[in-house]
Amino acid sequence: MKWLDKLSWFEVTLVALLLGLAPFVPEPHIWEKLKMLAAGTLVRPLDWFDMIMHGTPFLVLALKGVRQLRQKG
Repeated sequence: MKWLDKLSWFEVTLVALLLGLAPFVPEPHIWEKLKMLAAGTLVRPLDWFDMIMHGTPFLVLALKGVRQLRQKG
């Protein structure tokens, strides 16, 4: 996963905040999808695609953090 090491923290955080939370009004899209998942109403393929698209930047951010912690330890 050397590609993850090549990404800067600024880039990963910026993409997570912009793509992961867009659109911002009336509420962040990922938040809406997480609420739908918890309620059991995330059933349409488009909703799953949205969840994956808006959740991936946060996953990359988490993976980068875990990788950095493992390399230090």
